[in-house]
Amino acid sequence: MGFDSESSASATGIWSRGDQKALLVVVVAGVVGGALWEGSDSRLGRTLWQSTDSLLMGAVGAALLKQAFGRLRPSQTTDPNQWFKSGGQSFPSGEVTTIASAVTPLVLEYGPDHPAAYALELLPAYDAIARVRSHAHWQSDVIAGWALGTAVGYYAHSRAQPFTLMVLPRGMAVGWHKTF
Repeated sequence: MGFDSESSASATGIWSRGDQKALLVVVVAGVVGGALWEGSDSRLGRTLWQSTDSLLMGAVGAALLKQAFGRLRPSQTTDPNQWFKSGGQSFPSGEVTTIASAVTPLVLEYGPDHPAAYALELLPAYDAIARVRSHAHWQSDVIAGWALGTAVGYYAHSRAQPFTLMVLPRGMAVGWHKTF
């Protein structure tokens, strides 16, 4: 892409793989768990269900693009122009897609009223930097992942009725905190 280059490897401290995995688990569990807990009868619940939709769409989109482009990771080659190779799973970054897709509906819903919500964008930014520093992705991989996550998050937020609620029984839309 012209701007991809090897970065200095630093997968220690806050950039460690363990911290990257922990962020991913916390974000996904927070969104899905929060959606189940809150239900869809509140503003927060509806937004969390939109984030759940976004997570699913982002995961499918990233998986399809990885198969289509087959780009090798920096840990596999020093040449960022290794596309359409067997075993290539670098483009786009699935983790950055996941985190961006999870936070985008929340940012869109709450950002105008509560500007601190925009700070959620620091989560995909952190993960993008960490993935590049650990030689798991090229710079364009994480940018594409962030863009994909943002796009599906925007689409999910624009829908009044989340897809996941259309396939789940009505009881899930109520929320566990109201049923217990």
